[in-house]
Amino acid sequence: MQNTNLKWQKACRILIFDILKMNSMTKLSVNINKLATLRNSRGSNVPNLITSTKDIESFGAQGITIHPRPDERHIRYQDARDLKKVVSTEYNIEGNPIPKFIDLVLETKPTQVTLVPDAEDAITSNAGWDTIKHKDFLVDVIKTFKESGIRTSIFVDPDVEMVKAAAETGTDRIELYTESFAETFAKGNKKGSIAPFVAAAKMAQEVGLGLNAGHDLSLDNIKFFKEHIPNLLEVSIGHALICESIYLGLENVVNMYLDRLK
Repeated sequence: MQNTNLKWQKACRILIFDILKMNSMTKLSVNINKLATLRNSRGSNVPNLITSTKDIESFGAQGITIHPRPDERHIRYQDARDLKKVVSTEYNIEGNPIPKFIDLVLETKPTQVTLVPDAEDAITSNAGWDTIKHKDFLVDVIKTFKESGIRTSIFVDPDVEMVKAAAETGTDRIELYTESFAETFAKGNKKGSIAPFVAAAKMAQEVGLGLNAGHDLSLDNIKFFKEHIPNLLEVSIGHALICESIYLGLENVVNMYLDRLK
């Protein structure tokens, strides 16, 4: 019965995927963790995340991403609840699906939940899921979220076997972990930087998974990435976008990304 359900889900994903790819523009979801870090550093409410979120959406961003961690060192769990009331575009909550996180996502019901296997003491996300080793766990967690009508995505490395196995979990999408692309691209090896991601993207298409990407994408590399990755639905960008905004202004930078993602 489980195999039959998975085959049916795969067929539905492929159909939905074919419809979505008719729109070639990749959506930009802005990760506001760094704004929360800045706010927390002074113990006040500046910058105000509610106001910032409304502004970012008014500048053209098609989504807002947050990644609450157990120690709440940037985004707090209460932020996730408060933001749910004001986000008018897509709302994406990332995190390691520990019980506390699962409860938060089921309470707030974002548009999408992105599952990331980061350790509690990790400074930032540093690896994708082993979707073969953790398949049973992911199947159970994804089933829980999908029963509540929440779109699911799994953070994975650009490994075709991990992508192929991800399709067996029942997830709607994967998010490619792009740090290795950004590092290799910055060294001038453009061809080498993109090759494994193209292969992973093609495998995602073959098994009917929607494709997102994120981590260390920036104004310097995003256009090249977008041009070479087929059927890229969404990118989640935070650290680089906020750093670039210090020099160029938040509205300017959001629109610069949107231009590169056309």
